[in-house]
Amino acid sequence: MNYGEIKKCDIADGIGVRVSLFVSGCTHCCEGCFNEMTWDFGYGQPFTRETEDTLLEYLSPDYIKGLTLLGGEPMEPENQRALVPFLRRVREKFPHKTIWCYTGCVLETQLLAESRWRCECTDEMLSMIDVLVDGEFVLARRNISLAFRGSDNQRIIDLKRTLAEKNTVTLDLD
Repeated sequence: MNYGEIKKCDIADGIGVRVSLFVSGCTHCCEGCFNEMTWDFGYGQPFTRETEDTLLEYLSPDYIKGLTLLGGEPMEPENQRALVPFLRRVREKFPHKTIWCYTGCVLETQLLAESRWRCECTDEMLSMIDVLVDGEFVLARRNISLAFRGSDNQRIIDLKRTLAEKNTVTLDLD
């Protein structure tokens, strides 16, 4: 897996000050995407053990609330395979920090049901994510007044509660 960018102190992509990892590779190719260069799986730099170590270092200060995964598309199967071992390390070292993930996939129909997005890592990856912002960006539904999302079809899902209750629980942060 490659990544396009790491933001050390991000306040735009989740609650609190966060470390954000922008992975490369996305087959959604949403019209009006703010990060079109990350559609290319070869864009950016290789995601290595040294990259993971740097991210863990960035996550260590108390004022950092957690990690956000964006892209590109973190839920591309090849990206899931690279991210799951890293997320295990994050959970082990920082069990109280939150993990947010932005995906163009819809939770119920593409991540929890059989689809091209599901792979042997999907359930484990979902189990380590606290908040999932799901749904493709839709330019015709763009709304700049929304918190932590770009179009009004996207949802902010409390993934821990959703998986525990087997019923989608959304957060209203607007």
